[in-house]
Amino acid sequence: MDGFLDILYQYEIYFGLGVGLLFGYILQRGRLCFNSAIRDVKFFGDNYLMKAIFLAISINSLVFVAMAQFGLIQLHPLAFAPLGNILGGLIFGFGMVLAGGCASGVTYRTGEGMISAWIAALFYAIFASASKASFLKPLISLLKGPVYTVEGDGKYYAYDAVGPTIATVLKVNPWIPAIIFAVIVWYILWKTKTTERPDSAWNWKLLGILTVIVSALGYLTKQTYGLGITGGWVSLMNYLIGGKYIGWSGMFILGIIFGSLVSALIRKEFKFRAPRDPKVFGQVALGGILMGFGAVLAGGCNIGHFLTGFSHLAIGSILTTIFFFLGNWAGYYWLYERD
Repeated sequence: MDGFLDILYQYEIYFGLGVGLLFGYILQRGRLCFNSAIRDVKFFGDNYLMKAIFLAISINSLVFVAMAQFGLIQLHPLAFAPLGNILGGLIFGFGMVLAGGCASGVTYRTGEGMISAWIAALFYAIFASASKASFLKPLISLLKGPVYTVEGDGKYYAYDAVGPTIATVLKVNPWIPAIIFAVIVWYILWKTKTTERPDSAWNWKLLGILTVIVSALGYLTKQTYGLGITGGWVSLMNYLIGGKYIGWSGMFILGIIFGSLVSALIRKEFKFRAPRDPKVFGQVALGGILMGFGAVLAGGCNIGHFLTGFSHLAIGSILTTIFFFLGNWAGYYWLYERD
């Protein structure tokens, strides 16, 4: 195992780039945006993307535990910061609507040539960096409130302090809540009629399974955590401004952009597109600002919390995800429905 880890550390930037390329291709080809998924299920009665996401999360919950069981990874669920999770989730969810996409959504759409996504991603990166280690850090510390962790068991969970999960709170083997959760989700998915999308390149089941594959590869090659977007954009900013090491996470972001570009070129969907209304530029910039600040306050974005953290059945990630939904619905109502 030590030899395998040495290879991972030595070639981490290439693994990050490779996983990002695969994820970017999947995101673009499957039109997988968490902002759209959350919005669609409430305002349009469309559950297509949401079913793909929860299929991925439910399978991930089993795959992650299995990988830990066989010693391939140690689980690192995110910390539980109730106030930060709630406020950050609301702010991030609201920001998604203004930005026209979630963290992964605006990232992959930069590869399609969408100028508004470039602006949203730029402001997301700037304000996530400022919130993490610059002038907004004191405000983050003030708003975040107490942070709770537990000691890992060294078998499934890392020895370090990790965020509480359903398994650690109940003091049960992580297989038990993972299996129960997966069975419940699969039953609901099977019993619920799927919204038809005849123009979709992939069906929701394939999209969910492909997301599981890239999630597992991400955890395996990164080791410290699974997929996430915010840390990668911060890493890129640190590299561009201070010349710091770009690492797995930064290369993962570049991989998403180029993977999306490849998919868009293959499907003849690449095109430089800019909003006709100048007000949209300000709107998406504000959305990027709110997402960057909200993600750091919450301790993660839609990928770090919703896709990866929820798959750990981490308490903080579940709470944050709930407020992603509420913030998104409030934002969409305020922007489009209130009149």
